[in-house]
Amino acid sequence: MNGTGVNGNGMNGTGVNGNGVHHGVSGSVHSAKAKSRRQRWDVKPSEMATKTLNPIRAIVDGMKLTPNPEKPMIALSIGDPTVFGNLPTDDSVLQAMKDAIDSQKYNGYAPSIGYQKSREAVANYYSCPEAPLEAKDVILASGCSQALDLAISVLCNPGDNILVPCPGFALYKTLAVSMGIKVKLYNLLPEKSWEVDLQQMESMIDEKTSCVIVTNPSNPCGSIYSKEHLQNILKVASRNCVPILADEIYRDMVFPGCSSPPLASLGSDVPIISCGGLAKRWLVPGWRMGWLLIHDMNDIFGSEIREGLVKLSQRILGPCTIVQGALESIFNNTPQSFYNNTVSFLKSNSEICFNELSTVPGLTPIMPSGAMYLMVGIDMDHFPDIKDDVDFTERLVTEQSVFCLPTKPFEFPNFFRIVVTVPEEMMVEACGRIREFCQHHYRPCSHDSSELDQ
Repeated sequence: MNGTGVNGNGMNGTGVNGNGVHHGVSGSVHSAKAKSRRQRWDVKPSEMATKTLNPIRAIVDGMKLTPNPEKPMIALSIGDPTVFGNLPTDDSVLQAMKDAIDSQKYNGYAPSIGYQKSREAVANYYSCPEAPLEAKDVILASGCSQALDLAISVLCNPGDNILVPCPGFALYKTLAVSMGIKVKLYNLLPEKSWEVDLQQMESMIDEKTSCVIVTNPSNPCGSIYSKEHLQNILKVASRNCVPILADEIYRDMVFPGCSSPPLASLGSDVPIISCGGLAKRWLVPGWRMGWLLIHDMNDIFGSEIREGLVKLSQRILGPCTIVQGALESIFNNTPQSFYNNTVSFLKSNSEICFNELSTVPGLTPIMPSGAMYLMVGIDMDHFPDIKDDVDFTERLVTEQSVFCLPTKPFEFPNFFRIVVTVPEEMMVEACGRIREFCQHHYRPCSHDSSELDQ
């Protein structure tokens, strides 16, 4: 071996490390390897990273937002109920977290889909006779956003398409496009309180449609669907054998006097993955606790979808264990008065905003029935010096220091979204400034010119 073998005339002699480096078959292989070696650094982002785009950030970051220095800034753009400090979570929720920490039971890794006891707590909280749930039907996730990510990932392949509401939550497109999934937009009708255009929705379904996303209550619209309308959506999905991904993060934030049942409670044969979380109902979005509820009465998903969700959840090994440990206490001990007070406040602020802006020339607010948002239409014909909704909201910041979110990121032009979680006095002040802005820019339409065109 040390002579004519591996280290002699073999590997180190006339072989690979000897004369064979430059002569013979082994030498050509070694030479090819040398040629394939990188000659310079060339590190590029992945295709997935390149495809990932948050439409809201893409538009807002490009806006020229310079507030009027003479007026304090009022941000009506952020969907975080904790920003102004006027909507704290309940003391019982905080105590549940403290108890979970003090117990020292939740400092280690949990199963990637969540502790059995925690999943049982979610199942017990949301189970109903029409849509029973067990722990095996629950996957815990790092916020509702990761729940949506898991659901899309398990249902869709690159080249598939999903149906998404327009206007709708921008994250759906962000997640799908990054995975090579095509997004098809089905219309919501503002003149019908944002109901789905069912005929148009059904016309978009084809053999590559992996799921339909239904958001109820809606972000950005603040609308809710009646039982009858939800049943009609289910009929469309059933006729076309397409599962539904139900984004129900606001399911319990329905205004007094309104009602909208969870989609799965309506007893359809359509398999449904419902996504929710602690963020909005308990006013703790930063705690990052979400879940997927699997409703599949006819076992259409079979074991494969469930097993797929388990595998996908193993990519980050589950959400925060301390919050998991607090879940049962949060569900059992949060007083009903806390929920009632939160929703009553949101309804009151929505009514203030709607009533104030209903009398502003050129604006058409649409009264919400739930969630935390109100949409306002802009009659651009009456604002000839303003280009579009992005320009409108940009100038509103410059002149009045009020920031509302333009709806271009939602692919629904000439509206803006208002978040109604701000303190009441701030809402009144903001509406007054919006009125002043519109009065300054509003121009009556010229009927004479339109008549001449005819």
